[in-house]
Amino acid sequence: MTNERPTLYAGIANDLRKRVYQHKNELVEGFTKRYHIHKLVYFEVFDTAIKAIVREKQIKDMNRRDKLDLIRKENPEFKDLYGEILR
Repeated sequence: MTNERPTLYAGIANDLRKRVYQHKNELVEGFTKRYHIHKLVYFEVFDTAIKAIVREKQIKDMNRRDKLDLIRKENPEFKDLYGEILR
C-alpha cells in the first residue's frame, strides 16, 4: 500500500478486502494511519500463511527502488486496486 508521496507499506492479511478497508478508513493504529497509507497498488495471493510471510519478508528486505520496480511491473500507473479485489 502507499500514499501520494509515495510512502510504501508491506504487510500480510488473511482477508485483504477487510484489511485494506481498515487502512483506508484509518481504523488501525500505527504506520498506515500515521502516514495516511490508503492506496492498494500491489498484492500477491498465496495458498498458505507461511508462503505469505516468507514473501512479505523478502519484499520488506528489498530496497526502495526494487519495491517501486516490482509495483511498476504490474501496476505502472499506481492505480488503486481496491476496487478489483471487491469483485
